[in-house]
Amino acid sequence: MYSCCTSLMQNSDTHLKNISEKLSKEIYKDRPQFTMGSLLLSSAVILLLISLFVSTPFVLLLLGALTSVLVIFVALFLFLHVPELKSKAKRPPIAGSMLHQLLYFNTLSDYQTSLAKKHRTYRLIMPLHSEIYTTDPANVEYILKTNFPNYGRGAHIEIMRDLFGDGIFAVDGEKWRHQRKLASYEFSTRVLREYSTAVFRDNAAKLVAKVSTIAVANGAMDLQDLFMKSALDSIFKVGFGVELNALSGSDEFANRFTKAFDDSNFIVFRRYVDMFWKVKRFFNIGLEAALKRNVKIIDDFIFDLIRCKREQMENEKLVREKEDILSRFLMESKRDPENMNDQYLRDIILNFMIAGKDTSAGTLTWFFYMLHKHPLVQDKVIHEIRDATQAKDNICAKELSRLMTDDVLDRMHYIHAAITETLRLYPAVPTVIFSVKAHLVHGEGISVIHIHSFVVILMQDGKISVEDDVLPDGVEVKKGEGISYMAYAMGRMTYIWGEDAVEYRPERWLDEDGIFRPESPFQFTAFQAGPRICLGKEFAYRQMKIMAAVLLYLFKFRLVDERKEATYRTMFTLHMADGLHVYAFPRT
Repeated sequence: MYSCCTSLMQNSDTHLKNISEKLSKEIYKDRPQFTMGSLLLSSAVILLLISLFVSTPFVLLLLGALTSVLVIFVALFLFLHVPELKSKAKRPPIAGSMLHQLLYFNTLSDYQTSLAKKHRTYRLIMPLHSEIYTTDPANVEYILKTNFPNYGRGAHIEIMRDLFGDGIFAVDGEKWRHQRKLASYEFSTRVLREYSTAVFRDNAAKLVAKVSTIAVANGAMDLQDLFMKSALDSIFKVGFGVELNALSGSDEFANRFTKAFDDSNFIVFRRYVDMFWKVKRFFNIGLEAALKRNVKIIDDFIFDLIRCKREQMENEKLVREKEDILSRFLMESKRDPENMNDQYLRDIILNFMIAGKDTSAGTLTWFFYMLHKHPLVQDKVIHEIRDATQAKDNICAKELSRLMTDDVLDRMHYIHAAITETLRLYPAVPTVIFSVKAHLVHGEGISVIHIHSFVVILMQDGKISVEDDVLPDGVEVKKGEGISYMAYAMGRMTYIWGEDAVEYRPERWLDEDGIFRPESPFQFTAFQAGPRICLGKEFAYRQMKIMAAVLLYLFKFRLVDERKEATYRTMFTLHMADGLHVYAFPRT
């Protein structure tokens, strides 16, 4: 029985993925609204697919079991959702089911955008659970600031924990405040600012050398891969005081770590639309088996990093002003070794890594792609670089990177606007997920904990006391519901950005004098806002402007395939699917 289940789930992983890609292209044209029939039809399709790959006796047994489960789900759906239709509560309109997100997984952000154009706030439902999605800036401000204590990671923490553990992006409460406080101190120091700028300059020069080597050989290169490796080198040096040299490709273990981390990012995000991920994890099959292998590679790499750093600190007398972020956390772990153990440090490191690598590198990838699609914007960017740096002809990469002082970078308003416009349309984190918090009041009885797609009832000495909430647009939010704001969709809403919302126009960020003019962080949510606003925002802009300015001043880039339209890979961060393959030519 175990082998049959294992074979079934492994086959269904592969075949359902292929079928889902084909179905997405056809079904997406009509963007069907949710009905009870669609739930039954989806279930029937799944059963039909399963029957194609396993023996008849097992199919009959499985059909019986799944039919029983389906009947129970339908009954629970009717029990939980039909009474709601009779109530006078203003609930978000039902735009579809969570199963639709599985069908549209490869184009998930665009699917969410299509729904958001019809409803600024809507729901996707399951028989026992619903998720709310919004693009309304007033709702975003309410979630991130006004009623911040009521919205946390909640049940979604379980989905993220295997990869992100108890890192700052996956926790609430005291652990979040503790990590935020320590990180806030580091990011506010002048020493770290100066040190990070020096690292960004050095790594920009190294990136130029790498691009030059490939260009001389008339070879094609994946800019996204180069940006990712360069950014990873920077975060390791700035954050952990370690030379990783991922860009050189000389460290095979570092290469395996990078691939394992990116693949794990994809697999964990897919859990949000995969009802059976816990079953797969239990049997250690399919994508969950791959995740377990990847996490082992990640853990081995990071635990070795912690060990080496600890040995370095013990053998050297570190000057206080030169402490990197990891050194500060290691010092803190000496004062509180029970809570700040190596596992906790691993989680902290991994979360800082995704913040320092994926966000800036992914944005630079989309930025260079948009410049290629908008040559007039590219001309303005290059003109500003020349004007701001006053660099001489035939300047080398190291000399050019040294010209990227804070004063020079501050004068680059158009580049700042062009990068920001890229983030508006291609935010590093396309969807941010929260849950309505539940507050436990001690007493006797039963507590009900809402999980992603089902409910667990725990008999214990306590009960849940939850306050339902009302968003600024009047929509009621029920206890335990997940709520997400969609940065990707918000960047395409005409009611926020005007009729030209889908157009790439950096000028929308400049005033009459060409000075950069920021918008409300609750409207432009690429760096979040309120208490969770990104601590590394200015660091990210500085890194991206240095790398972009140096590369664009020295090289012209041409796409390997001019006809290919870039698409994204659905994961926590917005990577370009298949990378950005280009040829580079010296700019004369």
